[in-house]
Amino acid sequence: MAEKRHVLDCNAAAFAHGVRAGMARAAAAALAPSLRFRERDALAESSAVEGFAAWAGRYTPNVSLMRGDAGPHGLLLEVSGSLRLFGTSESISSALMKGAAEIGYSASAATSPTAHGSWLLARGGSPAPCATLRELSRRLHPLPVDVLECDARTLATLEAVGVRTLGEVLSLPSAGLAKRFGQGLCAELERALGTRADPREFFSPPEKFHAELELPAEVQEAEALVFALRRLILQLGGYLAARDGGVQRLRIGLLHKDSRTDVEIGLVRPGSDTDHFGMLAREKLSAIKLKEPVRKIELSADEIFGMAPETPDMLDDRLKSAGDWHGLIERLRARLGNHAVSGIATGAAHRPEAAWRVTEPGEKSPALEFGTRPLWLLPQPRRLDAMGTTPGTTPGSSPQYYGSLALLAGPERIESGWWDGRDACRDYFIARDTAESLLWIYRERDPAKDHWYLHGIFG
Repeated sequence: MAEKRHVLDCNAAAFAHGVRAGMARAAAAALAPSLRFRERDALAESSAVEGFAAWAGRYTPNVSLMRGDAGPHGLLLEVSGSLRLFGTSESISSALMKGAAEIGYSASAATSPTAHGSWLLARGGSPAPCATLRELSRRLHPLPVDVLECDARTLATLEAVGVRTLGEVLSLPSAGLAKRFGQGLCAELERALGTRADPREFFSPPEKFHAELELPAEVQEAEALVFALRRLILQLGGYLAARDGGVQRLRIGLLHKDSRTDVEIGLVRPGSDTDHFGMLAREKLSAIKLKEPVRKIELSADEIFGMAPETPDMLDDRLKSAGDWHGLIERLRARLGNHAVSGIATGAAHRPEAAWRVTEPGEKSPALEFGTRPLWLLPQPRRLDAMGTTPGTTPGSSPQYYGSLALLAGPERIESGWWDGRDACRDYFIARDTAESLLWIYRERDPAKDHWYLHGIFG
């Protein structure tokens, strides 16, 4: 990575050829002719640091950003209030390092009684835990002066006079140090040693989640994106944990050279399980055939739902129903499409054909009072013959269905639907056929179509 005419950082292969941070581009290119330079993207760096800050909020709400001239470049976490929940500061530090690696970042971490002291230890590669201010002072002494946040001119002046460690800086008279290098250097050392107040403004995570990842090479197959997408899903998991929240809708953006493809993932209820998100994403992507290679992926969630912590069930686990039907529905929807799996609920209408509606799975039906209804309705009512019917007269009172039907209950009169042009005026009966099956039949009250019809069958 380069900025203007100098190298900012390099990978292991470039380092093996002698490339070093701070080296001029021309010199680095002479050492490694095949070296590829990438310009520094300060905006992307800031976005990455802020994204990780939102993730780190799962361990403490007190996260602050270390800001430099090009934007935030590190995090400070105040964890004393979280030790009862997570154990020691070392365990939190280890979890942060592990999480950073899973998301795809390399990081260094350190702990100490002061915020800036921890920052200097981390920059100096001294990760061992530090418990007291006296130990912190001893640990800071051997660190090189370039761990300080002071400007390049100050660092160059210190090196010119032969001062190369923090211990050597601290051994200088404070009055002369402040006179020659300004109050900023002395103030930074005092904040690190805990002799000066160090107030911090805590980071507030955004109301909506958005993360993106530029791929190292174009990807031709959608299924190959699952591994890279997992990094964004893990980042989402930390963000949700920090906010005690869950999501019900996710949007995956696949960015091509001149276009994009959006993939929606819907859940039956809000959740925060990253493994489940990954499975649904894999099912969705496996059904997509890309028209263009993908250069960048995005993951977004616009609505975050608050989720109360789960409480232990009073019932024995053996009494709980087996399986997770919510997960099954979400997996089927991911594979078949959101509209392929739905629920059914009662509708506020007395006409049988209008008394149901398609809903989201698990949505409760309103409590409505109807007469006795059969389990199965025919797609279309079936006209029945009737004994005693003659052409040009009204039908007889004995409907036939593979024999005569015995009317057991009724009539239940339904007159409804005049407002939508599908009005019904019927008398419904429960009837029994010769095979002892119970049927739901009706007789039209309109003289123009006065016939018997079979509409449903009882189970």
